[in-house]
Amino acid sequence: MSEAAEITIKGLSDLAVGTYLLVDVRDAISFGYGAIPGAVSMPDIVEQAEAGKLAKDKKYILYCMKGMNSARLVPKLRELDYDAVSLSGGYSAWLMASFGGDDKQEEIEKSLRKGRFHKALFSKFAKAINTYDLIQPGDKIAVCISGGKDSMLMAKLFQELKRHNKFPFELVFLVMDPGYSEVNRKLIENNARIMGVPITVFESQIFEAVYDIQKSPCYLCARMRRGHLYNKAKELGCNKIALGHHYDDVIETILMGMLYGAQIQTMMPKLHSSNFEGMELIRPMYLIREEDIKQWRDLNGLHFIQCACRFTDTCSSCRPDGTSASKRMEIKQLISELKKVNPFVEGNIFKSVENVNLSTIIAYKQNGQVHHFLDTYNDQKE
Repeated sequence: MSEAAEITIKGLSDLAVGTYLLVDVRDAISFGYGAIPGAVSMPDIVEQAEAGKLAKDKKYILYCMKGMNSARLVPKLRELDYDAVSLSGGYSAWLMASFGGDDKQEEIEKSLRKGRFHKALFSKFAKAINTYDLIQPGDKIAVCISGGKDSMLMAKLFQELKRHNKFPFELVFLVMDPGYSEVNRKLIENNARIMGVPITVFESQIFEAVYDIQKSPCYLCARMRRGHLYNKAKELGCNKIALGHHYDDVIETILMGMLYGAQIQTMMPKLHSSNFEGMELIRPMYLIREEDIKQWRDLNGLHFIQCACRFTDTCSSCRPDGTSASKRMEIKQLISELKKVNPFVEGNIFKSVENVNLSTIIAYKQNGQVHHFLDTYNDQKE
């Protein structure tokens, strides 16, 4: 097969729809964070081709994040006599080409004020704030934007809450650049513009600092990033930082603690900072489901960065809380399987840390002190 092994973004746009199959060869996690419209997820395309499961009357256009992995897969498919090419520059190039466009602020805000997204997103946002007493009059909140779907939605929900203005509070939309790739930095700035979010960007060199760390670099990176956010927020006169963790993050954290950490704990809706006096962390997305966030994103035709880390750029290695995404994917799949048997399993996991019966616990910690059931055993009766 002598024709070129690559195709450009312009070349892709010139092809007639239906004459090719656009294949995303990244892992399922990355595909879930965002993909080129019309693409199908097929990270195992070579294995499927070797098994004879792919039609040979189609043209396959493969892409990954930057076009490197897809370029390596194309020769293998061609050896099997498949018409395959790699998209030059990959998903990053497609994102760069899509920058600009019309201001979507009005339609995005309408989607939060009406219909199912008002109930699934804004109402649950407001409920979490009221339930966990997250905002008080006079607060100045640093809304921390990583550039992903969760934090960008959180920014819009805060703007909507501010519009109601039931009591006075201030907002700063804070973006820390820890050493983003050019694509990630531009994507954040472009999304902020089209969504009408006035971001404040500050620089750090965290990625460089953790580059040579061998043990738990993601954990260290996450801790350093949070420290920089606290420090900048305090410098700007804020007393709180808001992070975009959602309901699914909470229940996954509960199970991960049990299965990987041998402990029962949860991701709290708010915390006092132990290192920055007078500062507090809040999580107003606490009751919002990830699936609703994805549907809101797709309805509005939005594309967000996948992973802040410029060394991986695939979002398959780290999370904002420093945990391995592969472990989280295992937990997601476990919950999905359990849900087939018990449709209430997600709610039950969430409520389990609200219904702890200490009289049936062997031991627990409180303020660093261990309490054992034998301490009071002789004072109790069945």
